Amino acid sequence: MKKFVVVAGNIGVGKSTLVDKLCATMSCTPFYEPVTENPYLADFYKDMRSWAFHSQIFFLTHRLRSHHALSLHSNSVIQDRSVYEDAEIFAHNLYLQGHIHPRDYQTYRELYRTLVDFLPPPDLVIYLRASVPTLMTRIARRGREYERTIPADYLSSLNILYENWISEFKLCPVLTVPADDLDYVAHNGHLNLIAAKVSEKLTGKDEVVFLPSEVARASSD
Repeated sequence: MKKFVVVAGNIGVGKSTLVDKLCATMSCTPFYEPVTENPYLADFYKDMRSWAFHSQIFFLTHRLRSHHALSLHSNSVIQDRSVYEDAEIFAHNLYLQGHIHPRDYQTYRELYRTLVDFLPPPDLVIYLRASVPTLMTRIARRGREYERTIPADYLSSLNILYENWISEFKLCPVLTVPADDLDYVAHNGHLNLIAAKVSEKLTGKDEVVFLPSEVARASSD
């Protein structure tokens, strides 16, 4: 039976890499957010308060369309980042920073909640949880020039929003991966352990956790 899985997590945590490796291991189709030119982005960076709402509406529209298309895909799919994160993390953060007016944010939230009600939820969300030092190390490792200026306190504020969101998320099962302890790039055993836990969760096992003994054993594989 086909499955729709989403990989969620903060900037630099390793979502795209995990999607790629899990799809190769589990014979799924990967989906990475297509690079689409946001016509508001240049204006947004010049004047965030004036254009944040418009920019987020554009991103929300594309993520909603992608989610709907993936729910109808003929094969099992693993998606890099979800429509939920766009609203619950990034738009919310812009609002908290004062870049989206409260009236506009309320309109955005009502639109998001209304449309999400019409979307079938994924079968599983894989949440990659990592501390800020781990995120900073991995961002430096992948060497993207535009990410080098991301401050630690920004990643920390996103981490708080991620934790709040995932604690309240009830639309589908969630598998939380301790990404500080599991490096599936350096250790193939870590990847195999995650794949095994994903399979357990997708087959309906209620309690799926990463035991320290399992992580230690996977580190030697």
